[in-house]
Amino acid sequence: MFRAGLLAGVIAAVPFSVSPVGSALAADALSAKVGKPLQQAQAALAAHSYAKAMAAVDAAEAVPGKSDYEEYTITQMRAAIAAQSGDVAAATAAYDKLIASSRTPKDAKLQMMMAEATMAYTAKDYPRAVAGTEQYLKAAGSNPAMETLLIQSYYLQQDYKNAARVQQAQIDAALKAGKVPAESQLQLLAACQTQLKDQSGLNHTYVTLVSYYPKPEYWALILHGLITNPKVAPGLQLDVYRIRLAAGVLTAPSDFMDMTELAMQAGLPQLALDLMNAGYASGALGKDAGAAREAKLKAMVVKAVADKKATIAADEAAAANAPTGNALLTVGYNYVTFGQADKGLAVMQQGLTKGPLDPNIGKLHYGLAQAAAGHTADAIATLKTVAGENGARDIAQLWILKLAPAAAAHH
Repeated sequence: MFRAGLLAGVIAAVPFSVSPVGSALAADALSAKVGKPLQQAQAALAAHSYAKAMAAVDAAEAVPGKSDYEEYTITQMRAAIAAQSGDVAAATAAYDKLIASSRTPKDAKLQMMMAEATMAYTAKDYPRAVAGTEQYLKAAGSNPAMETLLIQSYYLQQDYKNAARVQQAQIDAALKAGKVPAESQLQLLAACQTQLKDQSGLNHTYVTLVSYYPKPEYWALILHGLITNPKVAPGLQLDVYRIRLAAGVLTAPSDFMDMTELAMQAGLPQLALDLMNAGYASGALGKDAGAAREAKLKAMVVKAVADKKATIAADEAAAANAPTGNALLTVGYNYVTFGQADKGLAVMQQGLTKGPLDPNIGKLHYGLAQAAAGHTADAIATLKTVAGENGARDIAQLWILKLAPAAAAHH
Protein backbone atom coordinates (compact mmCIF):
# COMPACT_ATOMS: atom_id res chain seq x y z
CA MET A 1 0.00 0.00 0.00
CA PHE A 2 2.77 2.45 0.90
CA ARG A 3 5.89 1.96 -1.14
CA ALA A 4 9.48 2.97 -0.72
CA GLY A 5 8.91 5.54 -3.48
CA LEU A 6 7.51 7.86 -0.83
CA LEU A 7 10.72 7.47 1.16
CA ALA A 8 12.99 8.34 -1.72
CA GLY A 9 11.17 11.65 -2.09
CA VAL A 10 11.50 12.39 1.60
CA ILE A 11 15.19 11.48 1.72
CA ALA A 12 15.86 13.57 -1.36
CA ALA A 13 14.35 16.50 0.53
CA VAL A 14 17.15 16.37 3.12
CA PRO A 15 20.36 15.91 1.13
CA PHE A 16 23.61 16.52 2.93
CA SER A 17 25.08 18.82 0.31
CA VAL A 18 22.42 21.54 0.63
CA SER A 19 22.93 24.02 3.43
CA PRO A 20 19.80 24.09 5.56
CA VAL A 21 17.52 27.07 5.07
CA GLY A 22 18.25 29.98 7.39
CA SER A 23 21.81 28.95 8.14
CA ALA A 24 23.80 31.55 6.22
CA LEU A 25 26.27 31.92 9.08
CA ALA A 26 29.98 32.16 8.45
CA ALA A 27 30.43 29.27 10.87
CA ASP A 28 28.34 27.05 8.58
CA ALA A 29 31.24 25.45 6.77
CA LEU A 30 32.71 21.97 6.99
CA SER A 31 36.34 21.54 8.04
CA ALA A 32 38.41 19.31 5.75
CA LYS A 33 38.58 16.66 8.49
CA VAL A 34 34.78 16.34 8.49
CA GLY A 35 34.11 17.23 4.87
CA LYS A 36 36.35 14.57 3.34
CA PRO A 37 34.78 11.50 5.02
CA LEU A 38 31.31 12.95 4.29
CA GLN A 39 32.18 13.24 0.59
CA GLN A 40 33.36 9.61 0.70
CA ALA A 41 30.08 8.68 2.41
CA GLN A 42 28.09 10.46 -0.30
CA ALA A 43 29.99 8.66 -3.08
CA ALA A 44 29.51 5.28 -1.35
CA LEU A 45 25.79 6.02 -0.88
CA ALA A 46 25.44 6.83 -4.58
CA ALA A 47 27.04 3.43 -5.32
CA HIS A 48 24.64 1.77 -2.81
CA SER A 49 27.64 0.67 -0.67
CA TYR A 50 25.77 1.30 2.56
CA ALA A 51 28.25 -0.28 4.98
CA LYS A 52 31.11 1.71 3.43
CA ALA A 53 29.01 4.91 3.53
CA MET A 54 28.10 4.39 7.20
CA ALA A 55 31.77 3.70 8.08
CA ALA A 56 32.73 7.03 6.48
CA VAL A 57 30.01 8.83 8.49
CA ASP A 58 31.32 7.17 11.68
CA ALA A 59 34.80 8.47 10.77
CA ALA A 60 33.41 12.01 10.43
CA GLU A 61 31.57 11.57 13.74
CA ALA A 62 34.86 10.59 15.44
CA VAL A 63 36.52 13.94 14.60
CA PRO A 64 36.90 15.94 17.84
CA GLY A 65 35.75 19.54 18.34
CA LYS A 66 33.05 19.58 15.64
CA SER A 67 30.84 22.62 15.17
CA ASP A 68 27.06 22.45 15.61
CA TYR A 69 26.72 22.70 11.82
CA GLU A 70 29.12 19.77 11.28
CA GLU A 71 27.16 17.64 13.79
CA TYR A 72 23.96 18.52 11.97
CA THR A 73 25.37 17.67 8.53
CA ILE A 74 26.72 14.33 9.78
CA THR A 75 23.27 13.48 11.17
CA GLN A 76 21.65 14.39 7.81
CA MET A 77 24.06 12.05 6.02
CA ARG A 78 23.45 9.27 8.55
CA ALA A 79 19.67 9.65 8.08
CA ALA A 80 19.99 9.41 4.29
CA ILE A 81 22.18 6.26 4.41
CA ALA A 82 20.05 4.55 7.08
CA ALA A 83 16.81 5.36 5.24
CA GLN A 84 18.06 4.13 1.86
CA SER A 85 19.57 0.96 3.36
CA GLY A 86 16.37 0.21 5.30
CA ASP A 87 17.94 0.52 8.77
CA VAL A 88 14.78 1.78 10.45
CA ALA A 89 16.24 2.15 13.94
CA ALA A 90 19.27 4.18 12.79
CA ALA A 91 17.18 6.32 10.42
CA THR A 92 14.60 7.03 13.12
CA ALA A 93 17.28 8.01 15.63
CA ALA A 94 18.88 10.37 13.09
CA TYR A 95 15.56 11.87 12.01
CA ASP A 96 14.59 12.44 15.67
CA LYS A 97 17.77 14.49 16.12
CA LEU A 98 17.09 16.49 12.95
CA ILE A 99 13.43 17.06 13.93
CA ALA A 100 14.57 18.38 17.31
CA SER A 101 17.06 20.77 15.69
CA SER A 102 16.22 24.44 15.22
CA ARG A 103 18.20 24.27 11.95
CA THR A 104 15.58 22.10 10.27
CA PRO A 105 12.80 24.04 8.49
CA LYS A 106 9.23 23.13 9.49
CA ASP A 107 8.36 21.54 6.13
CA ALA A 108 11.45 19.35 6.26
CA LYS A 109 10.57 18.29 9.84
CA LEU A 110 7.13 17.20 8.67
CA GLN A 111 8.65 15.26 5.77
CA MET A 112 11.04 13.53 8.18
CA MET A 113 8.17 12.60 10.52
CA MET A 114 6.31 11.20 7.51
CA ALA A 115 9.44 9.29 6.45
CA GLU A 116 9.88 7.82 9.96
CA ALA A 117 6.30 6.57 10.07
CA THR A 118 6.37 5.22 6.53
CA MET A 119 9.69 3.42 7.03
CA ALA A 120 8.44 1.78 10.21
CA TYR A 121 5.28 0.68 8.40
CA THR A 122 7.25 -0.73 5.46
CA ALA A 123 9.47 -2.59 7.95
CA LYS A 124 6.29 -3.99 9.60
CA ASP A 125 7.22 -2.24 12.88
CA TYR A 126 3.61 -1.24 13.48
CA PRO A 127 3.90 0.14 17.05
CA ARG A 128 6.64 2.52 15.84
CA ALA A 129 4.57 3.36 12.75
CA VAL A 130 1.63 4.27 15.01
CA ALA A 131 3.79 6.52 17.22
CA GLY A 132 5.40 8.21 14.21
CA THR A 133 2.13 8.75 12.36
CA GLU A 134 0.42 10.21 15.43
CA GLN A 135 3.38 12.58 15.92
CA TYR A 136 3.11 13.64 12.27
CA LEU A 137 -0.68 14.16 12.35
CA LYS A 138 -0.40 16.19 15.56
CA ALA A 139 2.16 18.49 13.92
CA ALA A 140 0.78 18.61 10.37
CA GLY A 141 -2.98 18.25 10.85
CA SER A 142 -5.26 15.99 8.83
CA ASN A 143 -3.69 14.02 5.99
CA PRO A 144 -5.82 11.22 4.46
CA ALA A 145 -2.83 9.11 3.32
CA MET A 146 -1.20 9.24 6.76
CA GLU A 147 -4.53 8.58 8.51
CA THR A 148 -4.89 5.50 6.34
CA LEU A 149 -1.34 4.47 7.30
CA LEU A 150 -2.31 4.87 10.97
CA ILE A 151 -5.47 2.76 10.55
CA GLN A 152 -3.52 0.05 8.72
CA SER A 153 -0.80 0.09 11.40
CA TYR A 154 -3.40 -0.45 14.14
CA TYR A 155 -5.25 -3.08 12.10
CA LEU A 156 -2.14 -5.09 11.20
CA GLN A 157 -1.14 -5.39 14.86
CA GLN A 158 -4.73 -6.48 15.58
CA ASP A 159 -5.57 -3.33 17.58
CA TYR A 160 -9.07 -3.34 16.08
CA LYS A 161 -10.50 -0.92 18.62
CA ASN A 162 -8.13 1.91 17.67
CA ALA A 163 -8.29 1.03 13.97
CA ALA A 164 -12.10 1.30 14.15
CA ARG A 165 -11.88 4.58 16.12
CA VAL A 166 -9.64 6.32 13.56
CA GLN A 167 -11.53 4.82 10.61
CA GLN A 168 -14.88 5.94 12.05
CA ALA A 169 -13.50 9.47 12.51
CA GLN A 170 -12.34 9.53 8.88
CA ILE A 171 -15.77 8.34 7.66
CA ASP A 172 -17.62 10.82 9.92
CA ALA A 173 -15.45 13.67 8.59
CA ALA A 174 -16.29 12.69 4.99
CA LEU A 175 -20.03 12.52 5.76
CA LYS A 176 -19.91 15.88 7.60
CA ALA A 177 -18.21 17.44 4.57
CA GLY A 178 -21.01 16.09 2.37
CA LYS A 179 -18.68 13.58 0.69
CA VAL A 180 -19.24 9.89 0.06
CA PRO A 181 -16.95 7.76 2.27
CA ALA A 182 -14.75 5.32 0.34
CA GLU A 183 -16.14 1.81 0.09
CA SER A 184 -12.78 0.40 1.26
CA GLN A 185 -12.94 2.54 4.43
CA LEU A 186 -16.41 1.24 5.27
CA GLN A 187 -15.29 -2.32 4.57
CA LEU A 188 -12.28 -1.92 6.89
CA LEU A 189 -14.51 -0.48 9.64
CA ALA A 190 -16.87 -3.45 9.21
CA ALA A 191 -13.91 -5.85 9.45
CA CYS A 192 -12.84 -4.22 12.74
CA GLN A 193 -16.39 -4.31 14.13
CA THR A 194 -16.66 -7.99 13.19
CA GLN A 195 -13.46 -8.71 15.15
CA LEU A 196 -14.77 -6.65 18.10
CA LYS A 197 -18.18 -8.45 17.93
CA ASP A 198 -19.80 -4.98 17.80
CA GLN A 199 -23.05 -6.12 16.18
CA SER A 200 -24.86 -2.80 16.56
CA GLY A 201 -21.95 -0.81 15.09
CA LEU A 202 -21.59 -3.39 12.31
CA ASN A 203 -25.26 -3.08 11.35
CA HIS A 204 -24.93 0.72 11.17
CA THR A 205 -21.83 0.37 8.98
CA TYR A 206 -23.68 -2.01 6.64
CA VAL A 207 -26.55 0.49 6.45
CA THR A 208 -24.04 3.20 5.43
CA LEU A 209 -22.51 0.82 2.86
CA VAL A 210 -25.90 0.00 1.39
CA SER A 211 -26.79 3.74 1.31
CA TYR A 212 -23.84 4.61 -0.91
CA TYR A 213 -23.01 1.23 -2.51
CA PRO A 214 -26.38 -0.58 -2.83
CA LYS A 215 -25.03 -3.99 -3.78
CA PRO A 216 -27.12 -7.12 -3.13
CA GLU A 217 -24.37 -8.62 -0.97
CA TYR A 218 -24.54 -5.63 1.43
CA TRP A 219 -28.32 -5.96 1.69
CA ALA A 220 -27.81 -9.67 2.43
CA LEU A 221 -25.21 -8.86 5.13
CA ILE A 222 -27.48 -6.34 6.84
CA LEU A 223 -30.46 -8.63 6.77
CA HIS A 224 -28.36 -11.52 8.05
CA GLY A 225 -27.17 -9.21 10.82
CA LEU A 226 -30.77 -8.41 11.74
CA ILE A 227 -31.88 -12.04 11.65
CA THR A 228 -29.00 -13.18 13.88
CA ASN A 229 -28.79 -10.12 16.16
CA PRO A 230 -29.76 -11.30 19.67
CA LYS A 231 -30.71 -7.71 20.60
CA VAL A 232 -33.57 -7.55 18.07
CA ALA A 233 -36.81 -7.31 20.05
CA PRO A 234 -39.34 -10.19 19.62
CA GLY A 235 -41.92 -7.56 18.59
CA LEU A 236 -39.81 -6.82 15.49
CA GLN A 237 -39.83 -10.32 13.94
CA LEU A 238 -42.62 -9.35 11.52
CA ASP A 239 -40.68 -6.18 10.61
CA VAL A 240 -37.55 -8.21 9.86
CA TYR A 241 -39.59 -10.36 7.43
CA ARG A 242 -41.15 -7.28 5.85
CA ILE A 243 -37.84 -5.51 5.16
CA ARG A 244 -36.49 -8.78 3.71
CA LEU A 245 -39.53 -8.85 1.42
CA ALA A 246 -38.98 -5.19 0.45
CA ALA A 247 -35.28 -5.90 -0.27
CA GLY A 248 -36.28 -8.75 -2.59
CA VAL A 249 -34.52 -11.48 -0.61
CA LEU A 250 -37.62 -13.22 0.81
CA THR A 251 -38.44 -16.14 -1.51
CA ALA A 252 -39.09 -19.28 0.56
CA PRO A 253 -42.76 -20.35 0.88
CA SER A 254 -42.20 -21.10 4.60
CA ASP A 255 -41.02 -17.48 5.15
CA PHE A 256 -44.23 -16.13 3.59
CA MET A 257 -46.29 -18.46 5.80
CA ASP A 258 -44.37 -17.43 8.96
CA MET A 259 -44.73 -13.76 8.05
CA THR A 260 -48.48 -14.13 7.50
CA GLU A 261 -48.90 -15.88 10.86
CA LEU A 262 -46.87 -13.16 12.64
CA ALA A 263 -49.11 -10.47 11.09
CA MET A 264 -52.17 -12.42 12.31
CA GLN A 265 -50.69 -12.69 15.83
CA ALA A 266 -50.07 -8.92 15.74
CA GLY A 267 -53.81 -8.43 15.09
CA LEU A 268 -53.27 -7.07 11.57
CA PRO A 269 -55.27 -9.42 9.29
CA GLN A 270 -55.41 -7.11 6.23
CA LEU A 271 -51.60 -6.72 6.39
CA ALA A 272 -51.39 -10.54 6.65
CA LEU A 273 -53.55 -10.85 3.53
CA ASP A 274 -51.51 -8.23 1.62
CA LEU A 275 -48.27 -10.07 2.50
CA MET A 276 -49.77 -13.40 1.50
CA ASN A 277 -50.96 -11.98 -1.81
CA ALA A 278 -47.41 -10.72 -2.44
CA GLY A 279 -46.29 -14.34 -1.96
CA TYR A 280 -48.82 -15.55 -4.53
CA ALA A 281 -47.89 -12.73 -6.95
CA SER A 282 -44.19 -13.62 -6.73
CA GLY A 283 -44.91 -17.30 -7.36
CA ALA A 284 -43.57 -18.33 -3.93
CA LEU A 285 -47.02 -19.55 -2.81
CA GLY A 286 -49.59 -21.77 -4.51
CA LYS A 287 -47.08 -23.74 -6.57
CA ASP A 288 -45.61 -26.48 -4.39
CA ALA A 289 -46.80 -29.37 -2.24
CA GLY A 290 -47.88 -26.87 0.43
CA ALA A 291 -50.42 -25.21 -1.89
CA ALA A 292 -53.44 -26.73 -0.11
CA ARG A 293 -52.18 -25.66 3.33
CA GLU A 294 -51.45 -22.18 1.96
CA ALA A 295 -54.97 -21.91 0.52
CA LYS A 296 -56.41 -22.96 3.91
CA LEU A 297 -54.42 -20.25 5.72
CA LYS A 298 -55.51 -17.66 3.15
CA ALA A 299 -59.20 -18.55 3.64
CA MET A 300 -58.69 -18.11 7.41
CA VAL A 301 -57.02 -14.72 6.86
CA VAL A 302 -59.80 -13.52 4.52
CA LYS A 303 -62.40 -14.41 7.20
CA ALA A 304 -60.30 -12.61 9.87
CA VAL A 305 -60.29 -9.46 7.72
CA ALA A 306 -64.12 -9.52 7.49
CA ASP A 307 -64.39 -10.09 11.26
CA LYS A 308 -61.94 -7.25 12.03
CA LYS A 309 -63.85 -4.81 9.81
CA ALA A 310 -67.00 -5.65 11.78
CA THR A 311 -65.37 -5.09 15.20
CA ILE A 312 -62.94 -2.24 14.54
CA ALA A 313 -65.14 0.51 16.09
CA ALA A 314 -65.43 -1.56 19.29
CA ASP A 315 -61.65 -2.23 19.16
CA GLU A 316 -61.04 1.53 18.97
CA ALA A 317 -63.22 2.23 22.02
CA ALA A 318 -61.47 -0.51 24.03
CA ALA A 319 -58.02 0.71 22.92
CA ALA A 320 -58.79 4.24 24.13
CA ASN A 321 -59.15 2.80 27.67
CA ALA A 322 -56.09 0.53 27.51
CA PRO A 323 -53.15 1.32 29.85
CA THR A 324 -50.61 1.79 27.00
CA GLY A 325 -50.79 3.12 23.44
CA ASN A 326 -50.07 -0.26 21.80
CA ALA A 327 -53.72 -1.19 21.14
CA LEU A 328 -54.39 2.24 19.55
CA LEU A 329 -51.39 1.72 17.25
CA THR A 330 -52.82 -1.65 16.12
CA VAL A 331 -56.33 -0.28 15.56
CA GLY A 332 -54.95 2.71 13.67
CA TYR A 333 -52.78 0.50 11.49
CA ASN A 334 -55.85 -1.62 10.67
CA TYR A 335 -57.79 1.50 9.61
CA VAL A 336 -54.89 2.42 7.28
CA THR A 337 -54.85 -1.08 5.73
CA PHE A 338 -58.64 -0.86 5.26
CA GLY A 339 -58.17 2.31 3.18
CA GLN A 340 -59.11 4.84 5.90
CA ALA A 341 -55.64 6.39 6.01
CA ASP A 342 -56.38 9.77 7.65
CA LYS A 343 -58.48 8.24 10.41
CA GLY A 344 -55.96 5.44 10.96
CA LEU A 345 -52.93 7.76 11.19
CA ALA A 346 -54.80 10.00 13.66
CA VAL A 347 -55.58 6.98 15.89
CA MET A 348 -51.92 5.85 15.69
CA GLN A 349 -50.84 9.40 16.65
CA GLN A 350 -53.05 9.07 19.77
CA GLY A 351 -51.31 5.78 20.54
CA LEU A 352 -47.87 7.40 20.29
CA THR A 353 -48.99 10.28 22.54
CA LYS A 354 -50.40 7.84 25.10
CA GLY A 355 -47.11 5.99 25.13
CA PRO A 356 -46.48 2.54 23.64
CA LEU A 357 -44.44 -0.10 25.50
CA ASP A 358 -41.56 0.58 23.11
CA PRO A 359 -41.70 4.11 21.60
CA ASN A 360 -39.16 3.22 18.88
CA ILE A 361 -41.17 0.23 17.64
CA GLY A 362 -44.28 2.44 17.79
CA LYS A 363 -42.61 5.13 15.64
CA LEU A 364 -41.36 2.48 13.21
CA HIS A 365 -44.90 1.15 12.70
CA TYR A 366 -46.34 4.67 12.41
CA GLY A 367 -43.74 5.44 9.70
CA LEU A 368 -44.66 2.24 7.83
CA ALA A 369 -48.36 3.15 8.04
CA GLN A 370 -47.58 6.62 6.64
CA ALA A 371 -45.72 4.94 3.77
CA ALA A 372 -48.66 2.58 3.16
CA ALA A 373 -50.93 5.66 3.04
CA GLY A 374 -48.70 7.17 0.34
CA HIS A 375 -47.21 9.89 2.59
CA THR A 376 -43.63 8.97 1.66
CA ALA A 377 -41.86 12.17 2.77
CA ASP A 378 -43.68 12.12 6.15
CA ALA A 379 -42.83 8.43 6.52
CA ILE A 380 -39.12 9.13 5.98
CA ALA A 381 -39.23 12.00 8.50
CA THR A 382 -40.85 9.70 11.10
CA LEU A 383 -38.46 6.81 10.44
CA LYS A 384 -35.47 9.15 10.92
CA THR A 385 -36.58 9.66 14.56
CA VAL A 386 -36.41 5.94 15.40
CA ALA A 387 -33.50 5.29 17.80
CA GLY A 388 -32.30 2.60 20.20
CA GLU A 389 -30.24 -0.57 19.93
CA ASN A 390 -32.96 -3.25 19.68
CA GLY A 391 -33.08 -3.36 15.88
CA ALA A 392 -35.88 -0.83 15.34
CA ARG A 393 -33.43 1.87 14.25
CA ASP A 394 -31.67 -0.47 11.80
CA ILE A 395 -34.99 -1.54 10.25
CA ALA A 396 -36.12 2.11 10.03
CA GLN A 397 -32.85 3.08 8.28
CA LEU A 398 -33.39 0.31 5.72
CA TRP A 399 -36.94 1.49 5.02
CA ILE A 400 -35.59 5.03 4.53
CA LEU A 401 -33.22 3.63 1.88
CA LYS A 402 -36.11 1.80 0.20
CA LEU A 403 -38.46 4.82 0.36
CA ALA A 404 -35.95 7.56 -0.49
CA PRO A 405 -35.90 6.93 -4.29
CA ALA A 406 -39.72 7.02 -4.22
CA ALA A 407 -39.62 10.30 -2.26
CA ALA A 408 -37.22 11.81 -4.83
CA ALA A 409 -39.60 10.75 -7.62
CA HIS A 410 -42.58 12.39 -5.90
CA HIS A 411 -40.94 15.85 -5.73
